[in-house]
Amino acid sequence: MRDVDATCGCPIEAARRDELAGLPKVVIVGAGFGGLSAAKALAKAPVHVTLIDRRNHHLFQPLLYQVATAGLAPTQIATPIRAILRKQRNTDVMLATVTGVDTKAKHVLMGERRLRYDYLVLATGARHSYFGRDEWERFAPGLKTLEDATEQRKRILMAFERAELEGDAAERARLTTFVVIGGGPTGVETAGAIAELAKKALAKDYRRINPHCARIILVEAAPRLLGAFPEDLSANARCELERLGVEVRTGAAVTACDAEGVTLGAERIESRCVIWAAGVQASPAAKWLGAKADRVGRTLVGADLRVEGREDVFVIGDVAAAAAPDGRMLPGVAPVAKQQGAYAAAAIGALLKNKQPKPFAYADFGAMATVGRKAAIADFRGLHLRGFFGWFVWSLAHVYFLIGFRNRIAVTMDWIWSYLTFERGARLITGDVGHEAAHSDRKLEAA
Repeated sequence: MRDVDATCGCPIEAARRDELAGLPKVVIVGAGFGGLSAAKALAKAPVHVTLIDRRNHHLFQPLLYQVATAGLAPTQIATPIRAILRKQRNTDVMLATVTGVDTKAKHVLMGERRLRYDYLVLATGARHSYFGRDEWERFAPGLKTLEDATEQRKRILMAFERAELEGDAAERARLTTFVVIGGGPTGVETAGAIAELAKKALAKDYRRINPHCARIILVEAAPRLLGAFPEDLSANARCELERLGVEVRTGAAVTACDAEGVTLGAERIESRCVIWAAGVQASPAAKWLGAKADRVGRTLVGADLRVEGREDVFVIGDVAAAAAPDGRMLPGVAPVAKQQGAYAAAAIGALLKNKQPKPFAYADFGAMATVGRKAAIADFRGLHLRGFFGWFVWSLAHVYFLIGFRNRIAVTMDWIWSYLTFERGARLITGDVGHEAAHSDRKLEAA
């Protein structure tokens, strides 16, 4: 393997390198909420920071479902990492895929390359979990990346296009039946957004089909939706979904999934578009470190977010199994990751001064989820909001936490336009649609 060569012929860059040469090296893997928070918090610290990610952008995942349902464009929820950190003189950004960690030599491995660290922060996130049925992924893809979202948008919109040209009534029904698996915030928000897309934005755009008659089915194996929320808010979310026309199936586990639909016990639902929003599996950080992990692969960390026996390694965000003081595991949500990132930076600062960091304490300000237009729920430490006021607060919070003034303005304007007109401005089918179009043409000729 070879070390990363960071030399440059530019005099200004050479001077910066000289400044950073003798400083402790902090390597952060992952530019999600946790990793980016850690990098920004280290802007003034006497360290040389390197942030590594396999993509060149930071993604605002809470609004990813809106890209998938044509509510927002991908550029409105993603920002180039280099643009975010360009003013941090002590920070480098690397576009690379990390393949492992050599904890003895204190190197991060990227294929044949390696990068030395003094302190390591792993914030590598999570991917979909199909509970041992990985073969379902090809029939029910999830929603974690921009590529996932644009592919889902294509699948949803192409379902209506194919149905418009379909002569067989049974196949039309199958094409306009959408099944969302998972009753957490992502599943609830996705199901509500598809219902609004079909029954409002697309309602008058087709001649041979009526999108208003589309079936949207939300499936949850637990007894109720949004299990992390209080029961009254969970019940309110269900009522709002049903008002939008979503069929909610709780206490129903998926037992089979294929290209023709899903099976829930004895019930068969025919569908050409199934979306997975149930369960996550942590990235392999625990295997890289040789550390203990929980059942979904999250690395077990102590109260200071460090791995047992690895005093120089912090694990944060969705990849960390961290407990609150009362013993409950912290949820895999953006506020937890952001606070852990800031904490890891502060802890590194303490260690540089030969001080031990205080235990991490998560400040839980509440949780929110939107169901649809003018409908959301929020739990702020016992203060329950719902309906239009909950939706307004949810909208303000999400706009506030977006990165970049331009993105905030663009999202706000799109939401105002959608609110007033019911339109979805990002209804673009991108990528290769040749196979889908040919399939539809054959069906039209047969009809």
